[in-house]
This record gives sequence, C-alpha cells and structure tokens, in this order.
Amino acid sequence: MYVHSSEKGNTTCYPALNQITDNPFPLWKDHSKDASLLTLASGILSDEQFYMIFLFLIYTSQLINNCAIIANSLSIAVFVKLGFSEPSNISLTALAICDLTLAVLYTWNNLCFLLTYHNVRLPFHAVNVTALTGGAQWAFLSSTVAWITAFISFERCLCILFPLKVRRLITPRGTFVAMLIIILLTFCPSFFIFIRYKFVWVFNPYLNITILNTIPVNNEMAILFENFATVICGVIQPLLAFTIMLICTVLLVVQLRKISSWRMSVTSAKSQRVQPEENPAAHSSAAEARTSQKEERLVRMVVAMATMFIMSYIPTCIGLICYVVFDEYNLFGVYRKLLFLFGHITSLGQPISGSVNILIYYNMASKFRSVFRRLVRLDRQEQET
Repeated sequence: MYVHSSEKGNTTCYPALNQITDNPFPLWKDHSKDASLLTLASGILSDEQFYMIFLFLIYTSQLINNCAIIANSLSIAVFVKLGFSEPSNISLTALAICDLTLAVLYTWNNLCFLLTYHNVRLPFHAVNVTALTGGAQWAFLSSTVAWITAFISFERCLCILFPLKVRRLITPRGTFVAMLIIILLTFCPSFFIFIRYKFVWVFNPYLNITILNTIPVNNEMAILFENFATVICGVIQPLLAFTIMLICTVLLVVQLRKISSWRMSVTSAKSQRVQPEENPAAHSSAAEARTSQKEERLVRMVVAMATMFIMSYIPTCIGLICYVVFDEYNLFGVYRKLLFLFGHITSLGQPISGSVNILIYYNMASKFRSVFRRLVRLDRQEQET
C-alpha cells in the first residue's frame, strides 16, 4: 500500500504507516528485536481475547461518558447562574468544562471504533486518525484536569494557612488567569503531535477506496517536539500534579479534623452557659462556629473531590511509569495490546470522577443545591405535589 501526496503538480508515492486490512482494529507491526520477548507477549493475550475485552471496555466507557456529559453540562449551567464573583466557582467551572470535553473526545473515539468494528466504511483510518484528533488531546487534557484539581486543593490550603490574607492572594481575576496558564502549559502542547505526524490520503486495495491516514514526519525538529510533549507534558506534569494534590489533600484532612474538634469545643462551651445572651463573647463564639462550619463544608467538598480524583488517577500514574520504564510498552512495541487495554481501563476513572463531582457539589454546597433544584424544577414539582 502506498501514500499519494501531490505538491505543485508532482505526485509522490511512499509506503503508508500502517497496512490496512479486513481487521476492524488493526494492530501495529512488531518492531521488537527480542524474539523471546515477542513470543512471551504474543502468548499473554490473543487477538480474540483482545477484541472481546476491548469491545466490553468501549461499551462500558461510553455508558459512563454519557453520564459525565449530562452531569458536567448541568454543573456548568449551575455555576453560570451562581456567577463568578467567588474564585472557587471559576476553578470548578473550568474543571467541569475540561471533564465535559474529555467525555466528548472519548465519545468520538468510541464511536469511530464501533462503526469500524460493525463494518461501516469510514473515510479515514479509525485508529490512526482518532489517535491524533481525540486520543492525544484526551491524554493531555487529563493532565489539565489533574492540575486544576491540584490548584483547587492548593487554594483551600492557602485559606487554612493564611485565612486573613487569602482574599488578596486568591481573587477571581487571579483564578481566571491561573486557569488560562494551566490550560496553556498542559493542554496546548498536545498540538505538537501535528508537527510529528501529518494527514495523507491512502488508497486501500482491500476496500478499493481512498481514505485519510497519518504518517510520521521524520525530521529532528518534529521528533524533538514529540519527545518534549510526551515526556514533559504527558508524563512529568501529570505525576507532579498528582503529587501536589496528594500532599494538599493530606494537609486538608488534618486541618479538617482540627476544625471539627475546635467547633465541637465551641459548641460544648456554649451549651454550658446558662444565659449566653448576656455575654457578648458568646455571640462572637457562635458566629465563629457558623463560619467554621461553612469552611468545614467547603474543605470537605474539596477533600472528597481530590480523593475521588486521586483514586481514579492512580492507575493512570502506573501506566505513565510503565511507559517510561519499559521500552516495549508503547504503540509500536510488543506490549501494545496491553497498552491499549490498560489505557482504556485507566481512562474509565476520569469520566467516573467527572460524573461523581456533581453529587459532591449537590450534597455539600447549599447554594449549588438550591440553584440546581431550581434549574431542573424540582422545587416547583414539590410545591405542586
């Protein structure tokens, strides 16, 4: 099979990146020079087992993605109605937008794979084209979600460490700028992939049609951009964000226990007073207790979000470490089947986390719950009944 490229009236033919056969999900050719490793890898998972598990993961992930699309769309609508005077609303809205985009990108990948599997002739190579138009963006956007979640946790830590200065440290404008910087440094490098690979039209003799495919651009600059985007932005940045989030979550949990103990002591002291209205200090203590209770709910919400994301992101971190440590654990190595399946298994955590966030907001944020109920008209239904 050959790729045909026309420039200034001249036609050039050269071998395509992948041979396209009747196989609905063509796997890449083995490039390993280790025969024993190749034999071991081929015995781990047969093609039939691979396709069976892969299809199950596609249908399962799409069901979860549908829930994530609905949940994050509702979250964005609620935050828009709440307004952006609070910095936390800006960061939570950015998180919901990223989660929604992740679900849409994953839906695009699943749709193309399923159509190809059911012998629907697509005008492009499903695996290769979706890897550039959905897979790469999904991987880098997952890093963006990790950094936004880490920023939210770090913001709560600042509120605890510097309660009197936090209003000057964390402002709506500053939070908006921080979200833009995070997106610029984590998601935008995903477009470096288009420097390394380009789209070409390929004639497929098995189907007797010309389809869109991708080929690598083999020059030093393109390879340098790909290595930078993969190692720095695709591996180091997510692991660093995960570490920051883990540290901030631990600090928040410790502080949450201190706040709970302090609030219980204030409540106990207040209940022991016979006539609290005659003591001005009692009113001050009561006000501090109410403020502490609000802060506690907000901290609990952030801890729940971060904990959910950490649990769902641990398998992804394991996959990133394997990608760096094992040379054959890549799209062209002998462990490509395991990479494909493990990648889909780990990617299930992201839409699950995005779907659960709205439940966390609803249970722990009274303003969110009130606006959400008005948005879906639950209050009106209760009044009519």
